[in-house]
Amino acid sequence: MSRIGKKPISVPKGVKIDVSGQTVHVEGSKGSLSHEVHPLVSVAWDEDAKTLSFAVPEGKEGDREAKSLWGTTRSIVENNIHGVSQGYTKVLEVQGVGYTAAVEGSRLKLVVGFANPIFKDIPQGVDVKVEKQTVTVSGYDKQAVGQFAAEVRATRKPEPYNGKGIKYSDEVIIRKEGKTAGA
Repeated sequence: MSRIGKKPISVPKGVKIDVSGQTVHVEGSKGSLSHEVHPLVSVAWDEDAKTLSFAVPEGKEGDREAKSLWGTTRSIVENNIHGVSQGYTKVLEVQGVGYTAAVEGSRLKLVVGFANPIFKDIPQGVDVKVEKQTVTVSGYDKQAVGQFAAEVRATRKPEPYNGKGIKYSDEVIIRKEGKTAGA
């Protein structure tokens, strides 16, 4: 049994759920998302209790793939519900002398020590704000926000000697001691 999969999801006010077949469509104040549920997992929407529950069909309880998809599906739909009601945010810090970030139209311009600036196209549904050395990536789709933040960080990963690069605000970079000259 999946401990996560068997927990029902309570839906907050202001979020509309539409279950049609194997598709769960979630709509809230921030936007709308839909997820196609795998056939090994069944979805049930209880209108009275405002809960969404997931189960594995009869005879498939011992199936390893069904158990893993059960918990994964529940987590994805719960993330969708949280995203359309509250949203997700990732905060990145640009550290280094001369390192800057700026939003130009629908692109993020990064000057991080290379010969030319690097431009990243901002995906649909993701908002990017830059204040001094801080880049804030926010949106209602957890996967899109996380993916874009990871791509920005991968442009110039933080290095352990000087601490230069792009890092998450809550990330701790363990610093290394450099070479010492002499005896």
